Amino acid sequence: MGCLCGVMKAEEIPVEKEPKPKPQKKNENSKSTPPPAPKSKKTPPPPKLPSQTPSYQKLAAKKIQAWWRGTLVRRTLLKAALSAWIIQCWWRKILARKLEKRRIEALCRMAQETRACVTIQSWVRMQHARQVYLHLLSAIRIIQVSWRWYSCHTRGIFEGSYEITGHKLSLQLDIFLGSQVCRISDCIPLPIKN
Repeated sequence: MGCLCGVMKAEEIPVEKEPKPKPQKKNENSKSTPPPAPKSKKTPPPPKLPSQTPSYQKLAAKKIQAWWRGTLVRRTLLKAALSAWIIQCWWRKILARKLEKRRIEALCRMAQETRACVTIQSWVRMQHARQVYLHLLSAIRIIQVSWRWYSCHTRGIFEGSYEITGHKLSLQLDIFLGSQVCRISDCIPLPIKN
């Protein structure tokens, strides 16, 4: 799972350093003594072997424990992140379904409103067309009646005479239809009341 990066290498083992020498105070009386010669740097002693140092074992154990705890924490965090991701995916799917359902309901509502508007508009247009038709029909009837009255008066002329003699009615009619003449004569008996 992980590397043993926490284990210290042999070069990284802390080495105890010697304390630095304190600078000596100059005496006013000893002006003639020369200053001490600079000391050469001592090389650090070679590191002790791991088996000989109990503090190294404790340090290595702490490093291994820290690595293992870090691995456990990373596993826990990964599991929590995956769980959160799964919950987010599920919630997004639920929201997408709700949004799709609302969109379909809005489309159905809009289709119903459009259908209702079209029905009302067609009814209004039908009523308007019916009123126009009835108005034209009444105008046509007026024109037809006027034309028939005019054509009857100009086409035919009635002339006639009648005579009552005793219990008879003598009737004589002359009908002129343009160039034709029709003459009707008839004698109708009348009932006599006592």
